[in-house]
Amino acid sequence: QVQLVESGGELVQAGGSLRLSCGASGRPGTTYAMGWFRQGPGKGREFVAGISWSGDRTYYGEPVKGRFTISRDNANAKNKNTVYLQMNSLEPEDTAVYYCAAKAFSPPGEWMLRSIDYWGQGTQVTVSS
Repeated sequence: QVQLVESGGELVQAGGSLRLSCGASGRPGTTYAMGWFRQGPGKGREFVAGISWSGDRTYYGEPVKGRFTISRDNANAKNKNTVYLQMNSLEPEDTAVYYCAAKAFSPPGEWMLRSIDYWGQGTQVTVSS
C-alpha cells in the first residue's frame, strides 16, 4: 500500500502563487508516476499535472499549461518520494480540492481517473478575486 499525504493548500488572492507538496511512502521496489487532480465545487475530478517516475516526462491539463509546474524529488529517505505542484498566476477558477495521485501500471501518458492506483486525502486551494 502507498500512502500519499498532501500539504500546502490555503487561501490566496488571484494572481498569486502557491506550492503544494505530496509525500509518498510504502511499497518498496515499486516505481510509480505521480500527479495531481482537482475537484472544484459542483465539478468532476479533473487531471492537473503528472510526472514520470524518473522525472524526465511531465504532462499537464490544458487549463493549467504555462501556469503550473510539477516536479519531484526522489532523493529522500528510502521508499519516500515527494512531488510538488508550483502554481502561478492563480485564478478563481483554480479553486478546488487538489488530490495527489500515484499510478504504477498504466502507460506513462495516460492520466485518467481509472489509471490511478492511489489517492491522497486532498488539500483545499481557494483563490479569491
